Amino acid sequence: MESLNRQQAVKAVHYSTGEPVSIRIERGCFAAIESIAVENKEELPIIAPGLVDLQINGYSGYDFNQLPIPEEAISEAVRKLWEQGVTSFYPTVITNSGEAIQAAMETIARACGQDAAAARGIAGIHLEGPFISPHDGVRGAHDRDYVRPPDWELFSRWQEASGGRIRIVTLSPEWPESVPFIERCVKHGITVSIGHTSATAEQIQAAVEAGARMSTHLGNGAHLMLPRHPNYIWEQLAQDRLWSCVIADGFHLPDQVLKVVLKVKGEQAMLVSDAVSLSGLPGGAYTTPVGGEVVLTPEGKLHLARNEQILAGSAQMLLWGIEHLTNRGLAELAEAWDMASVRPAGFMKLSAAVGLAAGAPADFVLYRRDGERIRLEQTFKSGELVFHGS
Repeated sequence: MESLNRQQAVKAVHYSTGEPVSIRIERGCFAAIESIAVENKEELPIIAPGLVDLQINGYSGYDFNQLPIPEEAISEAVRKLWEQGVTSFYPTVITNSGEAIQAAMETIARACGQDAAAARGIAGIHLEGPFISPHDGVRGAHDRDYVRPPDWELFSRWQEASGGRIRIVTLSPEWPESVPFIERCVKHGITVSIGHTSATAEQIQAAVEAGARMSTHLGNGAHLMLPRHPNYIWEQLAQDRLWSCVIADGFHLPDQVLKVVLKVKGEQAMLVSDAVSLSGLPGGAYTTPVGGEVVLTPEGKLHLARNEQILAGSAQMLLWGIEHLTNRGLAELAEAWDMASVRPAGFMKLSAAVGLAAGAPADFVLYRRDGERIRLEQTFKSGELVFHGS
């Protein structure tokens, strides 16, 4: 990988201000960011912070939940994600047997211990389940046989196996054990997110009081039909202390729902991909361990082969979500980019939260607009050029 030194500078257009800037790197961080005058700024690429994805189940054929996970899978996925501008992410381990979850945690920990790039790219692990609702509909593709109430002793074993890397836990607060479990998570610096839930408004309120801070892919992992009000989506939207993650691929949520979430949550709205291992692969028919026979359409929709109305997961990355919000007029490009970069970084208290600023880690991308598309040219991680587009 190629590193930038103090004598080298990147000239580009700032993604937010639209002004030409010169950026110098020193020891993996931004040393200086200065405005410059240029004759034609359209010739310059656009510079923006690296993307931060709080929920990725797999990418480009690499699955973080299909055991045994090959030794090289984690490291290869980190490198493939650079091609999508993702400089930090949280591999997501979903509901499974206790032994399987422990094995996945051990594999990720081992990859981080053996590969410096993996250790830098993996900001933590997102444990989605098994402490979720057992009910059909809200449970989604999670296996009912392994759903269980929150168990701190069991969780602690998984945390030990991960080397302390579990930073996010998605659970449903409908379990009686939820509040004390959330309080212990908060005490240990672990973010609790509400998802795959059938919880009442009162149970959600109690979870927030105990320290829950986030909603996992709000609007998905939900019943097809809900009471008009109250219901668990309205309640999560109404809770001022909850940040909302949304999948903005154009398939999981209609535009009017995205618009409402963005208006209600404002700077507390964040993008996630929730990508499965088929993301990054060409369209076609596939067989998966969870969904069985599925189809990835040329338009980017992943659905069950037997019913195209039933989604089989997300197959698109954060860049796609940014494009969707921007092209549909739901957000300006700079805001959509922030939803997928500095906001999640700030929410998780990562040093990249300040974005393009002196002293911050030099995690950034260079891209150009090509009509409605974002064409990524380069990705830098800690000042190192880790991806160069053709």
